[in-house]
Amino acid sequence: MVLETLNPMHYNLTSLVPDTMPVATVPILILMCFLFLIWNHEETSSIPGPGYCMGIGPLISHGRFLWMGVGNACNYYNKTYGEFVRVWISGEETFIISK
Repeated sequence: MVLETLNPMHYNLTSLVPDTMPVATVPILILMCFLFLIWNHEETSSIPGPGYCMGIGPLISHGRFLWMGVGNACNYYNKTYGEFVRVWISGEETFIISK
């Protein structure tokens, strides 16, 4: 009986992993989310236009130009945001100036 309790194979070490896993991962996940938010943070621009929103804004803006064409997309953004608009075309910030 004494030899059985001293035997390291007697203890199930895998039962300890689920107990310690949430304690270790919660701070790591919080840190990763915080770093992700800092990395994607961009100062707001005074120029009107669709928001950046972690890269989704440029994808939507570029998709609208591909789908509607340059003329119709420019008219849409001018009606929505005014005469001077900031959009993204092919991942580059582009300004539309019209009257």
